[in-house]
Parts: sequence; C-alpha cells; structure tokens
Amino acid sequence: MKRMIIFCMLFFCSTMMLTAASPRTLKYKQIKKKIEDLQTMVKDKDAELLHTPENFVEGCLSTAVTCFKKGVQKLQPASSQDKGAFHKAIRIVSRFTYRDSGEHCESNETKTCESYEKKSPKEFLKSFENLMQMVSKVHSSWMLSDILQIITDILSLQPYQQCLVFTALQELI
Repeated sequence: MKRMIIFCMLFFCSTMMLTAASPRTLKYKQIKKKIEDLQTMVKDKDAELLHTPENFVEGCLSTAVTCFKKGVQKLQPASSQDKGAFHKAIRIVSRFTYRDSGEHCESNETKTCESYEKKSPKEFLKSFENLMQMVSKVHSSWMLSDILQIITDILSLQPYQQCLVFTALQELI
C-alpha cells in the first residue's frame, strides 16, 4: 500500500515537473518564435542562397546549429521591414548554443556547412525552425528519462527508506 502511495506521489511530482517549463525550454521557444518572425522580415527575392542543413540526426545536432548560426548572419531584411526589430531578432537567434555529445554521429553525418545544399532565406529559416523543434523534443525526452530513473531508484529502496523519501516529498509539497 505504501509503495502505491509513494508511486502516486512521485507520478504527481514528475507530472508537475514536466508541465513546468524549464528555463532552457523557454529559451528554445523564444528562439523558435524569433525564427518565425524572421521568416516574415527577411529579404527572399534576389537574396544570397544559404547552406541549409536538413535531415537532422539526434545526437548530431550541434554541427547543424553551428551552420545555422553562420547562415543567420548573412540574412538581409526586406526593404519594408523595421531594421531594428530585424537586427534584434538576429542577435537573439545568434546567441543560441547547443551541445551534444556527438557520439551518435557517423563520419558521413558530420558535414561541413558548405557541403549542404544552398536554399533561399525562407527555406533556410524553415529548416532552422524544424531543427529547433527537434532540439526541444530531445531536451524534453532527457527530462522524462531522468524522472523515470528517479522513480525507479526510489521504488528499489527498502520500505523504511521509501518512507523517508515520502516524508521529504510531503514537506516539499
């Protein structure tokens, strides 16, 4: 019975943790929003074509992020756009950093930026937006696996240890 109560408490706590947005998740959403904004502000006709990473591989995303950060610097505002807002969006997107281990990268998956096909600025930004969705998804799955590991660890404890954890959880809530 106590195990069931502890499990329910842990499930409740983990659900609360998943619904509360982490600072990193909020940053990813802000950057994704700025990328969407840039799609409406960017000069697309007679603009320089940009090397556009596609077909992202989880665990191998940092190379693509680097290429996008380089490409964003080459974007130009459409003549009708507020240049201040455009440059602010570029600045926010350029600050984005992402590191992965790279251990899942095959030698053919780690490309140089110049090896990617060149595309229009709007296609470039759409691909960048897709990368941000994948980065957010990867970050969320890491959080979930951490929570599930904690639950598994607690359930493997002796009953008196579970009571200590349960008491500590009650004090937190």
